[in-house]
Order: sequence, then C-alpha cells, then structure tokens
Amino acid sequence: MHLELRHLRTIRAIHDQGGLARAAEVLNITQSALSHQVRALEDQAGTSLFLRQTKPMRLSPAGLRLLAVARQVLPLVEAAESEMRGVTQGKLGRLHIAMECHACFNWLLPALDAFRHDWPGVDIDVRAGLAFTALPALVRGDADMVISSDPEDLPGIVFEPLFDYNPLLVVPARHPLAGRDFAEPADLSAETLITYPMDRARLDVFSHFLDPAGVQPGAVREIELTDVILLLVASGRGVSVLPDWVLEREAGNPELVTLPLGRRGVVRRLYAAVREADRDLAFMGDMIRLAREGRNAG
Repeated sequence: MHLELRHLRTIRAIHDQGGLARAAEVLNITQSALSHQVRALEDQAGTSLFLRQTKPMRLSPAGLRLLAVARQVLPLVEAAESEMRGVTQGKLGRLHIAMECHACFNWLLPALDAFRHDWPGVDIDVRAGLAFTALPALVRGDADMVISSDPEDLPGIVFEPLFDYNPLLVVPARHPLAGRDFAEPADLSAETLITYPMDRARLDVFSHFLDPAGVQPGAVREIELTDVILLLVASGRGVSVLPDWVLEREAGNPELVTLPLGRRGVVRRLYAAVREADRDLAFMGDMIRLAREGRNAG
C-alpha cells in the first residue's frame, strides 16, 4: 500500500467533518474528486475504510487504524511546514554574532535584549571564541554576523555601516598628559600601553596612530577585561586607548582623563558584516537597525 500525506489528511477530514461534502470543503477539492480518492485508497488497502451506511459517516476498523497514524504523523508534518514557512518569511532563523572588538559588548547587549523580544523565533548566540577568526567564520557559516571596524573584500560578504566612533587615550588624572588638549604618537614612546589581547593590526592605537608615525610604546600589557584596564590606568600602571562609547560611562570619574589621538582626532567606523544571501532577511535588517539605534541612544 502506497500511503501519502494526502491520504492521511483525507481520513482525518472525513472523520472530523462526518461526511464527504464538508470534508471536501475543508480540503478545498470537489466532492467527486474526494470520492475518487477514497475509492482508490480502499483499492490499495484491499478493504473498506468507511461504514457508509451510517450517518454521520464513520470509519471502519481499518480506517480507525489509519486515523491513528494520521493523528501521530500530521501534527509533526504541519509543525515542520510551519517552521519552514517561518524561515521563508524571515520569522525564524539563527543569528550567531562574532566580534572583532572586545568592547562591543557595551552597546551590543542592550540591542540584543531588544532583538530577542521582537524576534523570539530567532536563535541568538555571541560567538566570543571566534574573535580572532571572525570573518573566516562568517564565510564558512559558523557565524551569521561579524562586528568589525576593518572591512575586507570577501566574496559573498557585505559590510553594513553601523556608526562612527573615536578612539581616545585614557590616562590617570595626575598624568603629565592629563592637561594636554590631545596626544601625539611620540607621547606614548615611554608609556606602558594597556591593550586587549588582539593582533596589533586590529588595534586602532597601532594601525591608525602609532604605526603610521613609526612609534612604538615603551611596553605593551595585554588585559582581557575593560574594567580591569580602566582600573590599572586609574592606578597609574599604564595608559590605554579605548573607543569613546566605553569611556562615556567614565565621564564622571575624577581618576581618569581622556584625550583625542592627534590634533584632529582619529575617526573610525564600525560595520556589521553579513553574508550577502542573508542581508535581506527581515530579522537581520532589524538587528542592524537596533545596533545603530542602540549606539545612538547610548
């Protein structure tokens, strides 16, 4: 017997509706076509599936066995179909984010909190372990969005601009530079520079301030946590360069002073990198919007 989903739907509809006419309406086919389908199914089964002399129309013992199968199988199939429609319509999906900047948590987490309320069917994750290989992870599908300030020409990847920011030098309040209007690269030649543990090419202080001037800091100390970096700077253990969105919350801290990098300052832009095939997903566009708004609100 060759059993198809339409056969199970037919059995269920006739049982639930109590007859061919109403079942045909539910199934959106003609009563004649439904009668033909039932006869063909009974020919395959080699037995009657309905007790036709009864009103409403009732299932035979063989029909009841098929109904039991329909009650088990059809809800699973319909749930899967619903999920597939949700994926197609952009209501369901996966958003795994990798970041090339440690400090991005400061503004990203509030945006993610708003996102989860708007898109409960999207699985969210922050892939912190991919920080050093974020863009390759995006290309191979291990991440769905990468927060980066260093766009690259990668096939199938687009970089959506989020916002501009200023890297700022932060020094102890009693530091000799604290009274200056801005810092020059040479000012860091004798300083202990406290940075995140990242490739120097991806640290703004090196790529857009020190390296172009051919200057190296006196020493480099790598610290994972932003709050620990600020604690060490306040304690006079070194200086650091951090994004302005990090230092905004320290504006009232009397132990810290911030300075622009150079007379004109350094301006950088942050991007959300996504696969081109995913750019038009509704939830992806909303996450990008929330990231922009969250930063502006901050």
